[in-house]
Formats: sequence, C-alpha cells, structure tokens
Amino acid sequence: MRDGAVRETAAGEGTTAGAAAGGRDGALRCPWALSAAEYVTYHDEEWGRPVHGDDALFERLALEAFQSGLSWITILRRRPGFRAAFAGFRIAAVAAFTEADRERLLADPGIIRNRAKIDATLANARVLAEWSPGELDALIWSHAPDPAGRPAPRTLADVPAVTPESTALAKALKRRGLRFVGPTTAYALMQACGLVDDHLADCAARRP
Repeated sequence: MRDGAVRETAAGEGTTAGAAAGGRDGALRCPWALSAAEYVTYHDEEWGRPVHGDDALFERLALEAFQSGLSWITILRRRPGFRAAFAGFRIAAVAAFTEADRERLLADPGIIRNRAKIDATLANARVLAEWSPGELDALIWSHAPDPAGRPAPRTLADVPAVTPESTALAKALKRRGLRFVGPTTAYALMQACGLVDDHLADCAARRP
C-alpha cells in the first residue's frame, strides 16, 4: 500500500494499520473500506478483481496518475467526470485529442485540472495507440507475482507500498515511453487490477 503501511488511494485517509473490521452489515472488511460509503462498493466489487483489456488498463493507469498526491476518494467521486472528459478512456479516441481538447480538459471542473497529469495522459494514449492490441494487457499482467509467494496480509501494516514486481513494471512501462508510472503507482495499479490480492486475510472480499 502507498505511503508506508497504507495505500492512500484505496486504503483510506488516516489509517495506519489494522485488522479487518466489521461494517454496518457485520461483514469484515479491510478497514480503509469503512471510511466512506463509496469505498464500500469499490472495495467489495472492484478493488483486487482482475482487470483485462487495453482500454480498461489505460483508464486505471490514468486515474492512478491523477490520484498522485491526492486521496483516492477524490478520484473515485470524479470518475464519471473523468470518463466523460476522456472519451471513456478509449486509447484510440484519446490519442486523437487535439489542442482544443487539451484546453477543454484544463477547464473541466469534473476532473482534476492538473496540466502535467493531463499532458501525461494524452501522451500515454498516443504511445499506446501504436502498440498492438492486447500488448498493454500482456505487459502489465506479465508482472503479476506468484500468488503463493506471499501470505495473505493480516493487517494493513503487512501490505507493502512497493515490491520488486511493481518496480520492474514501472521500469518496463517507462522504457516503452509511458509517463507518471513510478513503482508506488505501479503497485497501486497491481492492487486495484487484481495482479495481487491485498484484501486482508479475514476480509470478506478476499478471493479464496
């Protein structure tokens, strides 16, 4: 998880360590999931579930970049706006964005209007548009670690912020021309897209 023991994107603000905790329905969940209503749905239905497809993974890469320095709830609440602004994160469509589109994005209150992050997303789309179909999916998933190689975390303190696999993934993406993808962001992507299952051992959402 990000920032030491906690990935602030999905792990929730203010949590430092802790075991699975009971929610209103009595089910045990990762404690970060209980800090906001939107997190419960995201935690139960999305986080840690396998994501495939170049466009879907491009979206996750882009949103992880926009999250940098912010809490994930900020991005999650704006995700519909991001999807509308970036043409559903279809790589071919975003790669064709013009300077007028860039100016539109910089003025769009429905997203995070950060010039460097917007420019990186547009540049990444142009790079990925030159790749073969399925190439991004294959590259990312080639860095998935053996699930038997690490025991299920018992508390948030057991969840890393960076791993050798995330460092290798970040380097591979950067070598191919992608921007805003460091080892910590790469590990957050791996968590969110199911390359690793960092739901706590007692969490109801952990896969068997």
